[in-house]
Amino acid sequence: MGRVPAVSLRIAEIFGPTIQGEGPLIGEPTVFVRAGGCDYRCLWCDSLHAVESRYRHEWLPMEADAIMERIEALSGGRPLLVSISGGNPAIQDFGPLIALGRQKGYRFACETQGTIAPLWFADLDMLVLSPKPPSSGMETDWSAFEACIAAKGAVPAAMKIVIFDEADLAFARLAAERYPDLPLFLQPGNGETDPAIPVDLDALAGRLSWLVAQTVGKGWLRPRILPQLHVIVWGNQRGV
Repeated sequence: MGRVPAVSLRIAEIFGPTIQGEGPLIGEPTVFVRAGGCDYRCLWCDSLHAVESRYRHEWLPMEADAIMERIEALSGGRPLLVSISGGNPAIQDFGPLIALGRQKGYRFACETQGTIAPLWFADLDMLVLSPKPPSSGMETDWSAFEACIAAKGAVPAAMKIVIFDEADLAFARLAAERYPDLPLFLQPGNGETDPAIPVDLDALAGRLSWLVAQTVGKGWLRPRILPQLHVIVWGNQRGV
C-alpha cells in the first residue's frame, strides 16, 4: 500500500461516534471531521467556531494519516460513516483522507453549501448540498451550485435546506423546480445557536408543525420533512 501524499488540512474538531442529525443520512452512526474555514457568513450559523478567522488559533493542521488515526481511535477500528463538514470543507483537499479511509472500509459523506466544486466530490459515498435561503443573509450562485453537481459524477446527492419563514420556503420551492432529480430534505431552523443557552424544544416543535402544514398540508409532497435531531437530543453542544 503506497503512502498517502501529505496534505495539511485545517481541522476545527473531530468527534463521534454520534448520530447524523439531519439530511438523508439522519440517525446513522457517524464520526464527524469538521473543517476550519468558510466562504459564507450565515446569520444563523451554529458552527462559528469552524467558520470565523477569530477561531483559527483553535484549528489544528493535520495530515490525512493523523486524521485517519483519530477516526479509527474514535470508532474502535470499526468502519462506519465519516461526515466531512465545516465551515465549508470544499475549500480544502480531502481527497487523500477519503482515499485512505476507503482502503480501510470507511464510507464518506460531505455537506457543503455548493459554492466550490473540488474533484474529490467524485470519491464520496454521498454529497449533501445545502443552499442557503434568504434568512441566512447569503445569495446562492446557482452556476457554482451546478458545478458541484457536475463534479460529483455518479455519486448520490441530495439537497437539504433550512427553513425559518415563508421566504425560505419560497426559495426551497424554486430550488426544487431547478433540480427535480435531487432528493429534497427540509428542516426547521434553530434560531438559538449559543451553546450556553438551552434550546427551546417547544418552539422547535412549533416550527416543525408549521413546516409540515406548509408543505404536506398544502399538497407539496416532494420534500421530506425532518427535525434537527441532534439539536433535540443535545441542544447546541459542540462535539456531539
